[in-house]
Amino acid sequence: MCNKGEPLMKDIRKYDYKRIDTLEMQKFLSIYDYQKFAKTVEELEQKGIISPVKSSKTNGKNPALFNKYNILPEKKDYSEYEEELNYKLNYKLSKKYYLKHLEQYGKDREYIIKLSNFLNNKVHLLKTAVSENERSFQIWNREKYLKLEGGKRLLNNLNFDIENLNIYPTTEPLAYFSIHKNTPQKILILENKDTFYTLRHHMLKGNSTILGEEISTVIYGRGKDIWKTFKDFQICVEPYLLCKENEILYLGDLDYEGIVIYDKLQQDFKEDFYIKPFIKAYCYMIDKYIKENMELPLSKEGQNKNIGHVFLNNFSEHYINKIKDILKSGKYIPQEIININDLTKE
Repeated sequence: MCNKGEPLMKDIRKYDYKRIDTLEMQKFLSIYDYQKFAKTVEELEQKGIISPVKSSKTNGKNPALFNKYNILPEKKDYSEYEEELNYKLNYKLSKKYYLKHLEQYGKDREYIIKLSNFLNNKVHLLKTAVSENERSFQIWNREKYLKLEGGKRLLNNLNFDIENLNIYPTTEPLAYFSIHKNTPQKILILENKDTFYTLRHHMLKGNSTILGEEISTVIYGRGKDIWKTFKDFQICVEPYLLCKENEILYLGDLDYEGIVIYDKLQQDFKEDFYIKPFIKAYCYMIDKYIKENMELPLSKEGQNKNIGHVFLNNFSEHYINKIKDILKSGKYIPQEIININDLTKE
């Protein structure tokens, strides 16, 4: 549009806004001859750089121009991306989403290429399970990419199941204390931290009996996280705790939530471990509350009340009725009702 020797015309796309008045556009382009300016506007329209705002009406001049124009974003050539998607990526990665979203492919391309190269050249490494962060660094050189930086979105766009990466989640290390490593032995899983510390303190003094039960190991289950924690049980504890002849007991708050935790724990791990409620402790909690005429706290709202019979079937009819009465009252017995004084009464 410029003759030889004339200064280059400004790029209208560098204007600060996406819409421009015609008079402002003439000033911005520094074209003061109207005929020449009208021809430039026509050429910009033909090249898809601007489009008229037809509702702004024309300016009444000859040739007529609209009073306002939209400045259109530059159309990028994505043909190289299309070729790369169709012919260069690993066959296990679906290209369907990115062929329809080529601009997004440009943004994600670095990480997609790294995954594709990994599948092409290092796929044998997937035979060994590693942690999520370890696999993330192995593929993308960013340990948090998979968990926090968009990795799961990327896999979803590529229709690549995260299970194919053969990763395992990591939880907080399992806290447990044993007074010996002999087998078989009785193991107690505790829902709450305070009770874990109390029983460990009791056992550190050389006591192995807890409310009339011989206990050799106590494990802190971390409340609702006990399901995640116990999934790691077989890979994060010493071999003596995995003895099939060991007896595993569970103690949590006597409320809907505590019972649901036990029910799910027993259901999820029944093929590997048979977990029973610590009946003597639960009965002691109920007897203490009744004997001392305690005012029980209110249960948290919104608890799952679908507890079934897995937990209750372990108790006598007398205690089943007491438990149901407590639950129906909207109250609960925290396991912290048991303290060091209760343990030293034996």
